[in-house]
This record gives sequence, C-alpha cells and structure tokens, in this order.
Amino acid sequence: MKLKNLIICCTIMAAASPIARADEGMWLPSLIANRIDDMHSKGFRLDAKDIYNINEASLKDAVVLFGGGCTGEIVSAEGLLLTNHHCGYSYIQSHSSVEHDYLRDGFWAMNRSEELPNPGLKVRILERMDNVTSAVLKGCSDELSAEENGKVTSENIKAIVKEAEAAGKGLKATVESMYYGNQYFLFIYKEYSDIRMVGAPPSSIGKFGGDTDNWVWPRHTGDFSMFRIYADKDNNPAEYSIDNVPYQPKKYFKIAATGIQEGDFTFIYGFPGSTLEYIHSSEVDYIQNIGDPSKIHLRTLRLNIIKRYMDSSQKIRIQYSSKYASISNAWKKWQGEEMGLRKNKTSDRKRKEEAAFSAWAEGTEYQGICDKLAALYKELEPYAFMTDYYNETARSIELASFANRYTSMIEEGSPDASSTLEKFYKDWQKEIDKECFMAVMEEFRKNVQENFQPDYFKSMISEYGDVSAWAESLFSSSLFACESSVKGMDINSLQIMKSDPAVVFARSFQQWYNTGILPQARRIKAEIRAAYKDYMRGQMEYAKVCGKSNDFYPDANLTLRVAYGHVEGYSPADGVYYTPSSTLKGIIEKDNPEIFDYNIPQILRDIYASGDFGSWTDANGQVPVCFLATNHTTGGNSGSPVINAEGNLIGINFDRVWEGTMSDIAFDPDRCRNISLDIRYVLFTLEKIAGAPHLIEEMTIIR
Repeated sequence: MKLKNLIICCTIMAAASPIARADEGMWLPSLIANRIDDMHSKGFRLDAKDIYNINEASLKDAVVLFGGGCTGEIVSAEGLLLTNHHCGYSYIQSHSSVEHDYLRDGFWAMNRSEELPNPGLKVRILERMDNVTSAVLKGCSDELSAEENGKVTSENIKAIVKEAEAAGKGLKATVESMYYGNQYFLFIYKEYSDIRMVGAPPSSIGKFGGDTDNWVWPRHTGDFSMFRIYADKDNNPAEYSIDNVPYQPKKYFKIAATGIQEGDFTFIYGFPGSTLEYIHSSEVDYIQNIGDPSKIHLRTLRLNIIKRYMDSSQKIRIQYSSKYASISNAWKKWQGEEMGLRKNKTSDRKRKEEAAFSAWAEGTEYQGICDKLAALYKELEPYAFMTDYYNETARSIELASFANRYTSMIEEGSPDASSTLEKFYKDWQKEIDKECFMAVMEEFRKNVQENFQPDYFKSMISEYGDVSAWAESLFSSSLFACESSVKGMDINSLQIMKSDPAVVFARSFQQWYNTGILPQARRIKAEIRAAYKDYMRGQMEYAKVCGKSNDFYPDANLTLRVAYGHVEGYSPADGVYYTPSSTLKGIIEKDNPEIFDYNIPQILRDIYASGDFGSWTDANGQVPVCFLATNHTTGGNSGSPVINAEGNLIGINFDRVWEGTMSDIAFDPDRCRNISLDIRYVLFTLEKIAGAPHLIEEMTIIR
C-alpha cells in the first residue's frame, strides 16, 4: 500500500465509513466469537459457544425459520413456539369464518386435541453452517466469462446441497452468497411440516393500532401467536398425522419475567430477510427518488379501494384482512425509508465514502470501480422502473394471476389445482379486483413510456378507448370471474382456458416482461453483481489496512444472524424524546370503540378498571406492553426472540420505528430502533385474557 493511500485511508475512514458503527450489524453465528469481546463489553454474560455450537445444545437450537419469511422461538420442552401475530395471521385467517371469527375473537387451544393443523406451514431449525467458498468456486477462472463461471458455481452448489440433504431424514440445505460472491456458506436445516396453531389473541390485541400505528412509536400492539411443532415418535420431521407427538427440542428459551430497564443489553437471534448496506449511491438515488415513490403511489390506490369495501362488510373484512396487511406493510415501510434516506442525506454520505474509496484505490485493481457502477445503474434505471411498475400493476391483478396459475396447473395435471381454486374464491371479490385494475392500469397508461408499453396493452386501449371499458369487458367475459364456471373445467377445457381474457392478460404481460424487460435487467444486474464483487473485496481490503476488518458483516439474506444492542429511546425531532417502553395505560388512552383498529376487548377495559394485573407489572404497577432497543433488524426478524444478558427471553421483535426504516440501506444509531413486545404482556394476555394458565405452566418462568 502506498504511503499516500494509507494516509488517505486513515484520515477519511472515521468520517466516511460504510462499516459497522455503534450497535449496527447482523453477524453470522458461526463467527460470533469474533464479536464476543464487544458483546461482553456491552453486558452479555454468556460465551460464544452458548450462542452457536454444533456439538452441544445452544441458543441456535431454539430459533426457527417460521413459514419461510419470519422467525420464531421454542419456549417449552414440548415444542411450544412463539412468533408474531402478523406472522401467523394468514393461518389464523384460514381457520376463521363468520361463525368462528378467530381474527375478531382470538383462539386458544385448551388441550392438545384442540390445536389446529396448518397444511403448508413449515419451520426450519439450523443444524449447522459451513464456509464452502472453495468448493463453490472450484473450476472457476479468470479465463471464463461471468456467465460461464456462474454455470460452474451453480452446478457446484447443486452438488453440495444434494450431498448435505442426503445425510439425514428431514434435512434441507441451501448455499448462500455473502459479500456479493466473495464467500459462500452452506446452511443445513431440519424441516418440520406438522405445525399446529395453539393460540392467538383477538386482532384488537394482536393488531391493536392497525395500519395507523404500524412502524410508529409509541406502540401498544400485542403482536404474538402460538404454535406447536409436532414430530414422529422418534422426534424426526414427519407430515401431519394424529400419531405425531410434540417435538422435543435440544434447547428452549427460559422466560425472564424480571423486566427491562433503559440501558439493558439486548440480543436478537433471527432470520433477517434482505439488506443493502453496501450499495452504490446511484441505487440509493433510484430507491429514494423513483422506486419507493412509484410503489407507494400505486399501493395507495389499491389500499384505498380495499379499505372502503372492508369497512362495509364483516365478510369482506375477514376475506381481505391478510391481503390488506400484506400490501400495507411494505407500503408504509417505503414511506419511512424514503423519508429517512432524505433526512439523513444518505446519497451524499455514500458519495463521500465513494470518493474516499476511489482516492485510496488509485493505482490498484479497484481503480474506476465506482464510476463503472454509476454507469451501469444509469443503464439499468428504465428496466428497474418497468420491473417495479409491472409488479405493482399487471401482476397485482388477482383474477389474472389466478387464472394463469390455475390454467398451468390443469395443463400440468397438478393435484393441488382443486385446493388452489377453493382457496382463491374463498377470499376474492370481483368488484374490488376490478376497481384495482382500473386504478393501477390507468397509472400504467399514464406513466410508462409508449415505447416500453406491451403491444397487447396498446391494442386493448385502442380497442376499448380507455382502461375502464377494458376492465368492464374483461371482468364480465372471463370465465374465471365465476367460480361455478371454473369448477367444470378440466384438461378438455384447456384451449378455452388459454383463450380466456384473464389468461391472455396475464400471459401477454408476462411474455412482454420476460422477453423485453427481464433479459436486459438480468444482463445489467449480472454486470453490477460482478462489479460489486470487486467493489466489496476492495472495501474489505480498504478496511483491513485501517484496522477495521472485523466490522464487516454480510448483507441479510434470510439466514440466521445475531444482532445485539441495548434498550434505548430516541429523539425523532428537536425537543422530542421517546422513552423506550409503553404500557397498558397507553392502550386505554388510545381505546376508541368507534374505530376498528382501536376498539379493545371489553375484558381488557374491565381488567384495567379493576387493577387486577396479576404478577405481570413493572416497578410502577403498570403492565408493560412494548419496548425499544438499538438492535439492527429488518423483515424476517419479525418474531425473533429478544434475549437478555443471561440468554433468557424478554421479548418478541416485531417492528422498527418509522424514522429508522432506512436501516436496510443505512443504519443511523441515533434513530434506528427495533420495536419488541414485552414478554410480560404475553404472559398477562395468556392469564387474564385467554384464561390459559396451562400454557404458562408449560414454560420455564424466571421471576
């Protein structure tokens, strides 16, 4: 390293650094020994082997990947599982009807025979993770093109996964890229598929505050649900059977009902979904100025339509509750993300970091890499915009998506066609879908340049004159708009199905995207990934020279991670400070029977009036509900266990504050806070609302 570059590095690194600061970071459990001294300095009292150990039981054995997109934790010796209410929401909804409205009334199994099976729901428990970089890259060389090297790594990964899954019953394996392909890790899981619903509070507790409070502090949401893992008599994964028995875990979390204080150490163990901490400023610019605003606008149109219908009918409210929550969650997150990126001038900070790196990189193999990335992103921009618009318009039309999928299932002879049909019509309303079609496809007409519009789209507008007339025709003439018409279809009706206007719509847009947009986007993204691999390697070398190499963590990719921090409030604006805990008193203050999201159960009002809170109160005699901490989290961390310095469960992570949702791209230690449900509110709800002391007795409670 030239002396000039070393001086540049050490001068600028502290002021413009993309590496971890304060409580930032999502660390690989197998490498947590590299962080354990820092964890100890912040109050953690266990050792690295207590967190991750493949030879003996450790905390990793009590954490599960729930349903492929959330986290859960095992809290008893009989496979009792806690996760978020919103993670279990679709399963609660699937068991609900007007007669048995578990969304409204809650559900509690009073014995094992009442626990409800959930076809399709799976959980994974990590057995071990291994660095397999050399095996994945075996056969790759500089003489091969990026595409050829990609084929080599793909074949290597398939072989590694096949060998890993053949080693035992119920094993599932994945190989995941870290640091943009500079490292690869093998993750081996045990997958369990007999998962039964044990309990869920009414939505007036589990979703208290609804979309108004989503991503916002102070929060008062009792966001939890309970399930149980079942296994065969040998404790191995097995499909649902009445002969299965509760799973006996290697490890389960003890419950710390002793409470939390500001400054206490907190540790989150979960499966964060996706972050972009090391991206170039050009991508930040796109997200902030084009991507997020466009997606927010399109989802606003759909949400307004759906909400109007939900408010008019209990049946529609049940049908669309899960869909609405799914659409609105990202919608509100994007708003906070856009605001946070602007407020923190993230693009400007990134550009300063890139300038510092580029100055350091002069005369090295990394020279010019930032300029190369900027040029590639400029080329990608129109295709990224079209991808966002396609996903939020044409692909959002339920009728077309179902018609296309069902036609393919009939063509392939899928045994799941009948159940797919039944599930779709159970939760679909034609008028809602038609109005959404009119709204988003009109935006497509106005905002997509004509040279990018599909020929099919232009021909439909030409034929019908406008989007509304086109929608009326499509939804009135499609056989898929009527359940009874579809039920009579089979392989002999295939040509009729393929020519149906809903199928033609879906497949025409799909062909346009797959042939005109996707290939170009993939080509440019492949070049960006290749450039990032070099850029990331350069960043790591840059940090190593300045003694900061241990502060690099890989972006989240739905693999098990450790994030640690402490309980702390925050100041979102001048003169405002939010304390880090909320209580039942705040629920009563928000209570409003006239507003669905704030109409609490009468029993909760009665309990508060009587002051009969049991033993689940804080030092001030209030029932704690939620708390803030500085842990670095993202989607996928929903349901993650929040653990104290002794390794015991103090809460369930479920959200972030709105001002800090840009933490997927840039972690701001002053504003980024995760929101967790205090475990004492779970216990209070089980005892006082559910009347389910047997579930508390099943856990190990530290008082």
